[in-house]
Amino acid sequence: MSDIILKNIDKYFDGNHVLKDIHLHIEEGEFMTLLGPSGCGKTTILRIIAGLEDPEHGVVYMGDTCVVEAKDKLFLSPAKRDLNLVFQSYALWPHMTVFENVSFGLDVQKLPKKQIRQKVEDALERMQIKHLLDRSPSELSGGQQQRVAIARAIVTEPKILLLDEPLSNLDAKLRIEMRAELKRLHHELQTTIVYVTHDQIEALTLSTRIAVFFAGELIQVDTPKKLYEQPKDMRVAEFIGNPSINLLLGDIEEAAGRSKLHTSLGTLAFTRNVPSPKQVMMALKPEDILIQQQPSQHGVQGVIYSVLPAGAETFIQVKVDDQLLMAKVSGDVHFMINTLVWVTCFLKKVNVYDIETNELIPIEQVTYTESNVSLIGNG
Repeated sequence: MSDIILKNIDKYFDGNHVLKDIHLHIEEGEFMTLLGPSGCGKTTILRIIAGLEDPEHGVVYMGDTCVVEAKDKLFLSPAKRDLNLVFQSYALWPHMTVFENVSFGLDVQKLPKKQIRQKVEDALERMQIKHLLDRSPSELSGGQQQRVAIARAIVTEPKILLLDEPLSNLDAKLRIEMRAELKRLHHELQTTIVYVTHDQIEALTLSTRIAVFFAGELIQVDTPKKLYEQPKDMRVAEFIGNPSINLLLGDIEEAAGRSKLHTSLGTLAFTRNVPSPKQVMMALKPEDILIQQQPSQHGVQGVIYSVLPAGAETFIQVKVDDQLLMAKVSGDVHFMINTLVWVTCFLKKVNVYDIETNELIPIEQVTYTESNVSLIGNG
């Protein structure tokens, strides 16, 4: 078994509480990404799993083995945890060839030379760099060096592979290529992978599940689809997506068992499961805002503020009342700045948050109020 269970993990640095009662279960064979802004604690979690940091409180299990029991000062050494770690820096031996770098762990295990060569060549072939085995690291590009580092990590066939922002030093094109390689590698090996990044696009494209951290707290663990469509916390909603989500302050009015929400995009009614505060924040993704050049039954007037073509899609800022909203439209669209337009959105995509707790307010159903409401459904 190569699942990982963390319970009640607390970690302090110089009196600063950097991890706060973390509970996380990483299932065998999954690609779990630890996501969050810089300083949120995600790398510290990875280092605790690896055995490079010891928590003040909590336990860590790998399969049936307890590798950390802070209360009893039990901290199993990294060498006994059957895992490998790929750092942000490639950490290749400069005086060794690619072959020698990758074979180093197998040499330590004193495997037969023929077996070592076969395993090294297989690992390099998986990373599509077998032709580079006699080169030194100084002769390689950054992307090639990163592939060597990953090959070195997988050649010993660890049950768990830990990756700490391994693509952050690569340019945009290489990052996309390496994402594809990592995705394919996980599919082939079915190794449990724990991946640290602050790049939410990496997290969404690579992961089977994502754990989002803020200020040392684990806020949400979900599939990429669920995390993107229904962030349970407003901080997560703001962090996920590119460009960022639109947030509109709204006032709640209670009416006959239903709630009316008044915003700059009009009024809608929804059935709620929990008591709502009087003020909330409505969240809308840029792709869920529609802009029309002709009057619409449910549209609210706005003015085009800026148009940002980006090849396959166009980002449009539109000003409604005093608020700027960002819309994302597929293809090349033509809007002139200062043009009067009508703005609507997809009702089924609306999320509403309590501005005091940041928590998502459960909504059973969103409907129109009157004929001149500003929101439309997406079906």
